[in-house]
Amino acid sequence: CRHSAQAQVMTSFLSSDIKYLKGVGEKLGKQLNADLQIRTFRDLLYYFPSRFIDRSRFFSIAEFNAEMPYVQVQGSFMRLVVEGEGAKRRLAGLFSDGVNNMEVVWFSRITAISNSLRIGVPYVLFGKPTRFNGHWSMAHPEISSPESVKEQSPFYAVYPLSEKARKHNFTAKSLRRLVNNIFQLPRFSGIAETLPAFIREQMQLMPLAEALRTCHFPASPQVLEAARYRFKFEELYYIQLHLLRFSRQRRRDIHGQVFPKVGDCFNTFYRQILPFDLTDAQKRVIKEIRGDMLTGKQMNRLLQGDVGSGKTLVAFLTTLLAVDNGAQAAIMAPTEILATQHYNTLRSWCVRLGVNIGLLTGSTPKKERRFIDEALRDGSMQILVGTHALIEDTVKFKNLGVAIIDEQHRFGVAQRARMWSKNTTAPHMLVMTATPIPRTLAMTLYGDLDVSVIDQLPPGRKPITTRLYYQEKKEEVWRLVASRLRLGQQAYVVYPLIKENEKIDLRSVEEGYRTVQQIFGAKYRIAYVHGQMKPAEKDYQMQLFASGEAQVLVATTVIEVGVNVPNATVMVIDGAERFGLSQLHQLRGRVGRGADMSFCALVAKYKMSADTRRRLELMTQTTDGFEIAEADMKMRGPGDIEGTMQSGLPFNLRMASLAKDSDILTLARQKAAETLDRYPQLSDKTQPPQHSDKDLSTILAELDYRFGHSIDWSAIS
Repeated sequence: CRHSAQAQVMTSFLSSDIKYLKGVGEKLGKQLNADLQIRTFRDLLYYFPSRFIDRSRFFSIAEFNAEMPYVQVQGSFMRLVVEGEGAKRRLAGLFSDGVNNMEVVWFSRITAISNSLRIGVPYVLFGKPTRFNGHWSMAHPEISSPESVKEQSPFYAVYPLSEKARKHNFTAKSLRRLVNNIFQLPRFSGIAETLPAFIREQMQLMPLAEALRTCHFPASPQVLEAARYRFKFEELYYIQLHLLRFSRQRRRDIHGQVFPKVGDCFNTFYRQILPFDLTDAQKRVIKEIRGDMLTGKQMNRLLQGDVGSGKTLVAFLTTLLAVDNGAQAAIMAPTEILATQHYNTLRSWCVRLGVNIGLLTGSTPKKERRFIDEALRDGSMQILVGTHALIEDTVKFKNLGVAIIDEQHRFGVAQRARMWSKNTTAPHMLVMTATPIPRTLAMTLYGDLDVSVIDQLPPGRKPITTRLYYQEKKEEVWRLVASRLRLGQQAYVVYPLIKENEKIDLRSVEEGYRTVQQIFGAKYRIAYVHGQMKPAEKDYQMQLFASGEAQVLVATTVIEVGVNVPNATVMVIDGAERFGLSQLHQLRGRVGRGADMSFCALVAKYKMSADTRRRLELMTQTTDGFEIAEADMKMRGPGDIEGTMQSGLPFNLRMASLAKDSDILTLARQKAAETLDRYPQLSDKTQPPQHSDKDLSTILAELDYRFGHSIDWSAIS
């Protein structure tokens, strides 16, 4: 209890309202909260600089050049004059370094600055030099005394400041001053550790107080790196500890149905109906799923597989394991198009097996819905495929044994939770994605799930040839499309916009449709689809293309997921520079689904950034979705990747980067597992925590701070 009390005292220091810090007060405290979300001492201490400027060097005015982002110069003011009136009022100073002079100007806070400066007194100015009419000038420099500069770290912290904060005159200097005020408080030196002692000793990590001071006022790049490493590890360690403790708890406490039989349906399909051999990767994944269903615990498994790797077949075999053991299965897809496609594929197999399968979407007629509801409740409908309609309260199963979520990133966690609650005994959960997820991102987003990967494509699949074309040579693309259409094949043409936008110089899908119609309309039928169409019209147009009645489909990214037309062999992506790598890869995956050679044409402007060019060139070099996903995260960052997956990162990373710190993440996960072995009560709600252990007390306090207000969805996957 003594340890707990001590930690509580120091925790209360960190949780002190920022308004009580010297130099803040009520008004500034409200502004810090509103502009930068800084409410407490801890918020300010963990508001880390985004970069540092080396201020160890002083420049003379003679050394200035216009390319310099910042300079530091020492000297004194020879003149200070307030000029003009009203809106044109300014403070102008003549500053000398002893040899040369420059003008210094201020356009705001003129009276306060004028009163604080003295002629002939030594100052250090820090700012951007500007050349105007043959003379150097500097606007709104940061001003310090030579003595204070000597006392400070030579590495000047630059903080990420919102526009709102800048308008309220928050600067790097003002934040440095406030942070330093915390460091001067006597209680700061005794600040409680946020990592347990055994972890700090094993990892030889910098103590917390020293690491915080170093992150704001580093003495050298080497010690800054050591401090940053400590916080990177700490962030990732607690994320993994949070995920793994609930994962262990779920595995121990949440029961699932046992499916001991591999029965007639599974064996008949596998031996007599399946028209080709499974890949070794598919066999491995099915074995992992089968193993989960024998444990008596609920399966929570993420199935990753690149486009065309055969996830739907694995999903169907999983449903047959449930059916053979007297249970029902559900497959939920994000769109009506994809749900219908799954249903049509699986129905042909179910008819031959004598398995009753149904389709439930938002447009299912009431009479058919009543029939489906009754068949689900009496158990005669064994497999149900559908959209969000599956999670409606009126949809009740007699015995739901397995729930499969396809393209799971398109569903919110709460929606999946409603599927999870469809049975008194939790159904086994299999969530699938065709969006390859980098290993570090998967460990963080789905760290509490078991992960299976289908890393092989079925034999006979021919690689897709991807080429980059510039808008000036668009005719070559149309010649490629024409050559495939003459062979009786089909083509997609994808545009990034729906309507003309004067601010973005891109051809919209509407203009694109007119162009394609003009080029190919005389000989071929052109279908047209985008996200703002009414569902019935969209389905009609998609069906024209899927059935082969239309030879070209002009579309937006609405076709990114779930369209399977094996006869389509060309994917044209116009405005390719506007798409992310993962999105380009998903679009490319709409072709290459049959036995014919397939092509992807990336059409872009010749003028583009180096990063964009690198992104498009990578697409022409590899079709490996996992390689592309890793590269995408490194180029754009994990937040952007998750943005394309329609959900943000579940944890706020202040220091660590999932793109760059994979080694630290792996180590953090290992140490989190070791911590749970040492303190099993962390993942067992039935065991009261023993606060007499200082390390355990530290862990519990930090977990509560970081995740105490979050909902535990880990048991739901």
